[in-house]
Amino acid sequence: MGLRRRAREAALKILYQIEMSGYNPEECMDSYWSTLGDSQEIREFTNFLVRGVSDFLTSIDEKIKKSSINWRIDRIHKVDLSILRLAVFEMFYTQETPYRVVINEAIELAKKYGTDNSPSFINGILNNIAQTLVNNEES
Repeated sequence: MGLRRRAREAALKILYQIEMSGYNPEECMDSYWSTLGDSQEIREFTNFLVRGVSDFLTSIDEKIKKSSINWRIDRIHKVDLSILRLAVFEMFYTQETPYRVVINEAIELAKKYGTDNSPSFINGILNNIAQTLVNNEES
């Protein structure tokens, strides 16, 4: 498994911990890294992702709300929500990874950590969001 995928998995776990515990991101990252060791490169990218999602959470959630028709954000499965937040952050606030790769990575996380319906649910929402990006690029 690649370094970035491992970092995304770690970020997902930390974001889920934040969502479920209500603790702040720094506490959750400290807790996670104190029990699980990993390379410095994975830690740095993971922490970048978690901090980025936390910093832009309101904007990220608005993008998810607009693209998840008939689904209030509080009704979305918490693992799926964490995956969506992570993917939306990468799509809008980083330039490193093409959105198709981000969507694929999110689907792979959903297959591993979500429900049977998670991959298609996440794919649908992220494709809607990606279409917004494409339309903005074309304007």
